[in-house]
Amino acid sequence: MDNVEEGMMNYVDLLVKAMTYKQPETIPVSVSLLPALWKKHPNEIRDITSRFPQFFGDLGEKYNYAAFTPATYHEGNHVDEWGCVWSNIQEGMESIVTEHPVKTREEIHSLKIPDDRTGRTPHGFMYLRILDLRGFEEAMLDFAEEPPELHILIDKVVEYNLIQTEIAIKKNPGPVQYFGDDLGMQTGLAIGREKWLKYFKPCYSAIYKKVHDAGKLVYMHSDGCIREILGDLKEAGVDMVNPQYRANGLENLVRVCKGKIPINLDLDRQLLPFASPTSIEEHIRECVEALYMSEGGLGLNLELGWM
Repeated sequence: MDNVEEGMMNYVDLLVKAMTYKQPETIPVSVSLLPALWKKHPNEIRDITSRFPQFFGDLGEKYNYAAFTPATYHEGNHVDEWGCVWSNIQEGMESIVTEHPVKTREEIHSLKIPDDRTGRTPHGFMYLRILDLRGFEEAMLDFAEEPPELHILIDKVVEYNLIQTEIAIKKNPGPVQYFGDDLGMQTGLAIGREKWLKYFKPCYSAIYKKVHDAGKLVYMHSDGCIREILGDLKEAGVDMVNPQYRANGLENLVRVCKGKIPINLDLDRQLLPFASPTSIEEHIRECVEALYMSEGGLGLNLELGWM
């Protein structure tokens, strides 16, 4: 086995040990590079990825911007399988939904789940999917007024996700199934914990049960302030959460998670664009000293976008 393959397999092995408190030899570390970074600095990023195969494998050798960049990261409009229109004005950055296909509650009744059966569980597959279909303001009114159509819409999205998750599990030979859904705002949940528990905890529980029944672990990324539901996510079947440092606060993550809920900590993205190498080192040291346990339960994740 060459060093690249060995390095990547070692990361997965470390991650699983951290997720299950089985004393990983080191803290698993991952670095994510957004397409915009490859677009702006292709030669520099290719050189960096080639020099650090322990983080990137052979990505630097095989990366192709056109082939690797999802449709919604390209300028222009893209219509997804649900009929949501995604608009992008900055090549390499993620787009946003600008046209929501389910404009009225009456239209929920006639909404059909997509025919796609490729195993797609994209970022925003459950909670954000409801917002994308209805639009933020209409969705918030639905959660405030709780009409029967809200249950119908959520049930349709869950039905689709259960189908896609089952397919995704069969296509994934690895021990971990990855999911992403941004549940938090800057200071909490837009719909509050009580309604999240009522409407969404059962959804994630049903989806993640399929993963556990297949003998795999659940990894879930979620941006925003989610500290009030971290324990609920654990109960719903999440084996490791990827929360943001700044939105949740290090002290809160220590209090809620250390020794109880494995986390792959998303390092401070707001700090990094303005930080010196010394301050970055201090930031990482602060996080490790606060959250590290020899038993595991901690990973570190760094996402780099536009520079």
